[in-house]
Amino acid sequence: MTDWTPYTARARDWFEHLRNAICAEFEAIEREAGSDAAFEYTPWKREALEGESEDTGGGTRGLMKGKVFEKVGVNVSTVAGGLAKDFAATINGASAEQNAFSATGISLVAHMANPHVPAVHMNTRFLTTTKAWFGGGADLNPPLPYPDDTAEFHAAFRSACDSFAPDAYQRYKAWADEYFYIPHRGVHRGVGGIFYDHLECPDEETWEANFAFTKAVGEAFLAVFPRIVRRRMGQVWTAEDKAQQLEWRGRYAEFNLVYDRGTLFGLKTGGNIDAILMSLPPHATWS
Repeated sequence: MTDWTPYTARARDWFEHLRNAICAEFEAIEREAGSDAAFEYTPWKREALEGESEDTGGGTRGLMKGKVFEKVGVNVSTVAGGLAKDFAATINGASAEQNAFSATGISLVAHMANPHVPAVHMNTRFLTTTKAWFGGGADLNPPLPYPDDTAEFHAAFRSACDSFAPDAYQRYKAWADEYFYIPHRGVHRGVGGIFYDHLECPDEETWEANFAFTKAVGEAFLAVFPRIVRRRMGQVWTAEDKAQQLEWRGRYAEFNLVYDRGTLFGLKTGGNIDAILMSLPPHATWS
């Protein structure tokens, strides 16, 4: 059985590098808007569950509230331990009898002040149980959709996918359309993106290929989303625009609390509550 520890460390290093690059770019946008907002970083340690060692990892929660980014969180965590036996059966490669896991990843959600600027989510991760795999994706969530923003966002991720496999974009776009859907509302959460999971690594060569793809996803996000923000952040908005944004945010919150896998995984594995729920918007309405 492969010892994935050094590979987990490499993935963690990349996620931290990506976090630093994204936060620097978002802070640069705030400067362009005349704001001195900056990320505040709060380290946290995972509390060991019964029967675990004391060293079960942790992470850092990065949070910024500014003029352009009303609330943006960028979290990186690296944790390990044992899955609750009733939850283990729901995780790829785990069971009640073999419930050890490790996970490292980056998770980002941005809620924007201007309703013309889309909110966004991005997450990539590497997990091990009796198997090892990558997962992740990104999706655009505009209260006021613009076709050119949607097309540019999808084009960036199509390029990342095309470097990995000829049919990857169509498969992962369809997966995102299926996943980022609110059944009780009968609507999609936004205008989509890509979603992939259980990208398994049976050997080192496959790990390298899957890791390269995961890095390409992060780089695509870093390239495309700031461009969209800069295009829209100076647009004038009305009270009606803001009302539509707040109502849409309520639906975003519903998805994350009811259906999101990452929220459930974090809560079930002893994650930091504030980091897990940073995805919730600062203000929302329900009619």
